[in-house]
Amino acid sequence: MNQEKIEYFRKLLQEQLDELLSEAERTVAGMTDSKENFPDPTDRAALESDRNFLLRIRDRERKLIGKIEEALGRIEDGSFGICESCGEEIGEERLVARPVTTLCFDCKKRQEAMERARGK
Repeated sequence: MNQEKIEYFRKLLQEQLDELLSEAERTVAGMTDSKENFPDPTDRAALESDRNFLLRIRDRERKLIGKIEEALGRIEDGSFGICESCGEEIGEERLVARPVTTLCFDCKKRQEAMERARGK
């Protein structure tokens, strides 16, 4: 992969990381600043349900942040865009769709087939 493409992916990943971290900060600020007190149990339950949903989303984003940081590390060490299973280059289309991927299309397809066969 040429240097121009590497820089494109570095910028893309960094923008995603910055956006996710910003969202996390807003969530924390919104939950700690909130002085909501609902005497109605239904309103309170709705608020708690919304918070739980938001926290589940943020947990998924936390995991994505880790993957983005790992991808940025692979850019630094020169292994970005190389399939960790077969060692071949990962297609650019796949990297554009999912820049944190570590498997090429064929290896990912094989992995998913094995997971289905095991019943996961």
